[in-house]
Amino acid sequence: MGRAWALAAVALIAACGGPHGAPPTPAATPVQTASGGADTGVGHAPATDSVHAIGDSVRVTRAEVAGQAAKVFGDSLVADSSALARAADTAQTAADSAVVSWDIDVRSYETQRRVARFVSLFTGESRDHFEAQVQRGTRYDPMIRAKLRAAGLPEDMTYLALIESGYSPQAYSRAAAVGMWQLMTSTARGSGLRVDWWIDERRDPVRSTDAAIRFLRYLQDQFGSLYLACAAYNGGPGRISRGLTRFAGDFEGRTGDDLFFALADKDYLRDETKNYVPQLIAAALVAKQPARYGLHIVPLEPYRYDSVRVGPATPLAAVAAATGAPVGVISELNPFILRGMTPPADSYTVRVPVGRADGFDSAFAALPAAQRTGVTHVTSKKGETLATLARRDGVTVKQLQWYNPKAPHTTSGRLPPGTPILLPTESVVSAALDVPDPAIERYGGGSVHIVKHGESLGLIAHKYHTTVAALMRLNGLRKSTILPGQALVVSGTRRVSRTRRRG
Repeated sequence: MGRAWALAAVALIAACGGPHGAPPTPAATPVQTASGGADTGVGHAPATDSVHAIGDSVRVTRAEVAGQAAKVFGDSLVADSSALARAADTAQTAADSAVVSWDIDVRSYETQRRVARFVSLFTGESRDHFEAQVQRGTRYDPMIRAKLRAAGLPEDMTYLALIESGYSPQAYSRAAAVGMWQLMTSTARGSGLRVDWWIDERRDPVRSTDAAIRFLRYLQDQFGSLYLACAAYNGGPGRISRGLTRFAGDFEGRTGDDLFFALADKDYLRDETKNYVPQLIAAALVAKQPARYGLHIVPLEPYRYDSVRVGPATPLAAVAAATGAPVGVISELNPFILRGMTPPADSYTVRVPVGRADGFDSAFAALPAAQRTGVTHVTSKKGETLATLARRDGVTVKQLQWYNPKAPHTTSGRLPPGTPILLPTESVVSAALDVPDPAIERYGGGSVHIVKHGESLGLIAHKYHTTVAALMRLNGLRKSTILPGQALVVSGTRRVSRTRRRG
């Protein structure tokens, strides 16, 4: 009885053109591509020989639908079986879409021009690239969603990491922003992350997520809108605040997230910031219902781990040997360890595969002493250079500098006699990352001050010989509360900043 009703219901949908008697609609409405053409493949799931009916509780084939329709409505209804099949597919697509929900507002803006353009891009010319990024994100998505939920932020803000970096812990931008959430060094340090020559926790999927969430919560509190907070995350809170003040008269009656789109329509924001929220909405639309858009996503193993404590200069290769895991697995779990070993002056917590921490200490102690140490300590002799030591050690000068970033030398390249030098082992060098100096930051506008713990607007105003009122006006702040890691425009021009290293 239930199956017959299911067949009749699907047939009725096919006959009437869609749910609730609506006219037939294609599985995908053509949208404009970046080049101005139409992409008619958006939103059309691959055809199958069967469809679901009544909330996926009953599965029936197209042939059965046709047969039942003939019984109920007569043979004339099913003369065009292909049309019936297409109608059934449309009904299924609508049913699938009905059960998908978002906790950020995508429905109000999905037809907005910039959003439609990015949907077309993600499902068209960049489809393979986008699909790979979404699949990579399945490794981190459960962890990110849990942290967002605990912080009281929408879980679908996970897609911010998708548009920032494609969920890559090793992403590096032209502005020297790093990691999955693309944090600058000073912002990361202000949020409590360790960033130095040996460790860069911006590359840590877990701790960088915590830092990004703290910053997003602050921005949402300041602007009262999730999408304005996202724009500020990309373009800076000062610029967003100044824009809202500058065009306040034009925005009368606009509130909340609508204000972002009103501001984006002005000739004020950089194109990157104008497109930032539309990218987020488009990414959420496509990534949360990939089958609808023809994407095939195979979920990866969630990012999970146990932890062990090891001493200074411990090679990741030794951790791998003691756990029985490949070095590549240990490196992937610890993308924030930059030089293939723990810092030379600190004991450190290293992540290992789940279940491999038990018995680690005894297995590690059983390794040969030379295998447990990543470097050899030597002192330079008269006339020696890094180049001569590098050749002797079988590494390049650049690789030797990874382990001796502060090694002094004369203009001729000679090391002062007695200079302590660390000579790395082959296993350490092979696991090291070739990354830029984490102390470098680049800014594209005026002079910027990154708020440190304990600083107030008054202290910052005194440092830059200005007033609190001037700083608030320059940065568009409505209140004097500031957050560690926040970037404040002060004055002048600064292109490159080299911050003091730790370690």
